[in-house]
Amino acid sequence: MKQFINPNFMLGTKSAQKLYFEYAAELPIIDFHCHLNPDEIVEDKKWDNVAQVWLGGDHYKWRAMRSNGVEEKFCTGTETSDKEKFDKFAFTMPKLLRNPIYHWTHLEMARFFGIDDVLLSPDTADEVWTRCNKVLNEGLTARSCMKNCKVEIVCTTDDPISDLSAHKKLRDENFEIKVLPTFRPDKTHAVKNPSDYIAYISKLSAAAGIEIKDFDDLVTAIKRRHDYFHSMGCRLSDNGLDTMFYAPADEHTLNTIFKKAMSGQCLDSGESDKLKSAVLTACAEMDAESGWTRQLHIGAMRDCNSAMFKKLGPDTGFDSIGESNYAAALARHLDDLNSRGKLGRTILYNLHPKDNEMLATMLGNFQSNLCPGKMQLGSGWWFLDQANGIRAQIEAFSQLSLLANFVGMVTDSRSFLSYPRHEYFRRILCDIIGREIENGSIPEDYELAGRLVSDVSYNNAKSYLRLGV
Repeated sequence: MKQFINPNFMLGTKSAQKLYFEYAAELPIIDFHCHLNPDEIVEDKKWDNVAQVWLGGDHYKWRAMRSNGVEEKFCTGTETSDKEKFDKFAFTMPKLLRNPIYHWTHLEMARFFGIDDVLLSPDTADEVWTRCNKVLNEGLTARSCMKNCKVEIVCTTDDPISDLSAHKKLRDENFEIKVLPTFRPDKTHAVKNPSDYIAYISKLSAAAGIEIKDFDDLVTAIKRRHDYFHSMGCRLSDNGLDTMFYAPADEHTLNTIFKKAMSGQCLDSGESDKLKSAVLTACAEMDAESGWTRQLHIGAMRDCNSAMFKKLGPDTGFDSIGESNYAAALARHLDDLNSRGKLGRTILYNLHPKDNEMLATMLGNFQSNLCPGKMQLGSGWWFLDQANGIRAQIEAFSQLSLLANFVGMVTDSRSFLSYPRHEYFRRILCDIIGREIENGSIPEDYELAGRLVSDVSYNNAKSYLRLGV
C-alpha cells in the first residue's frame, strides 16, 4: 500500500509541491486563537498514554464515536479504561474516510509519533497504542509538542476575571514560545440564566475591585480588566456569539435593564439584545483604543441536547451550526463604530457556510489605511475547518477581498496535538494555487505566488496582529 501521509500528501501538482516545500513548510506557527489551558504549559503537561492526549476533551472525536454507535462511557465515562476508549476510537477510524478527523489523526501519528507506515484501525490498535505510548514515555510533553511544530506564538482564550497567573509565570520564566492571553468577555452579557449572571457579575466585581451597581459600573469593571490584560501582553479579544446584535439604547434604559437582570428577573428578547449590543460596543471601543485586534465568532448553536448538557455540561460535542440572518445588525454595528472612529482591526468568523460571501463583502465596506486588510474574513472555523470549508473560505476571500492579505489559520483547539492543522491548511492553500498555476489561471511566477503563500501562512499574522507590541 502506498504511504498515506507521504511528502506530497494533498499536493496534487508539481507546482503545489514546489510552493509548499519552498515557501510554506518550514515557516513557524502563530496560533492566535486556541483553547489550550495555559496551566498545562506551565507544568509542561505529560500524559500516561495516547488516549489521554488524543481523546481527553476532544469533542470532535466524541461526536464521531457516538455517530458510530459507541456507548457514551467510552467517550466521556470514568468507568472505562483509557485503552478501552482508544480501542473504540480505533474501531471508528475506518468509518471516518472523507472526514477531517481521518486526516488529522494520521498527520498527528506521523508528526508526533513517527508512525506513517500503518493506518489506525481495529487491526492495528494495539501496535499504534504501544508505539505512541513509547514516544510519550520517552518525553513527549506539552512544551515539546509546541517546539517540535515550530510554534512561535500562542494566544489562549481567557475570561476577564482570570488573574492570568499562568501567563505571568511563563513570562517571568521567559519561556521561548510567547504565550499571550485573549480577552473573552462573553459572560459579561450572558443574561439568559439570571442566577448564573448574578454570580458572574459578583466575581467580575471582585476581580475589578469595584462594586457593580449599574451599567456604567459594569463597563468600568470590564475596562479595568481590559487594562490588566493589556499589561499582561494581551492584544486580541474574542467574542463568541450565536448571532449579531445591534439595538441602541440610552443610558437610563441600559441601567434599568441591567438592574432588572441583577434582581434575578429574566429579560425579554428586546432587553437582552440591548444589553448585549451595548456591551459589545463598549468592548469594541476598548479594543480600538488599545490597538487590539478584535475577533467575532458568529453562528454556533450550543448545547442542543439538553439531557446531555445536564449530564456533561458545555463543550462536550452537542453543538451545531446555527442559522440566522445577521447581516443588517452586523453592518449597523460596524458602521456605528466606524462613524465614531472606533473600528479597529477586526476578524469576522462565520460558522454557517452560507455566510462566507456575506462577510467577505462586508469587509470591503470598512477597510481603511490603518493597515492592509484591516477587516478580515476569519479562517474556516469549527465545523468548517475541514478541506471543503477551508477551500470555500479561501475562494470567498480571493474573489471578494484580497487573499494576499489574509492572516491565515488557527487551531481553535484544546489539544497540543492540533498544530498539524496549520500544515493541513498550508497544503490545501498550496494545492489551490498550484493547480491554478498549472491550468494558467495564475502566472507561472513562483516568486509572486510563493510570496502570497508565505504571507498567508505566517508573515501576515506576524505583522497584522502586532503581538510583539
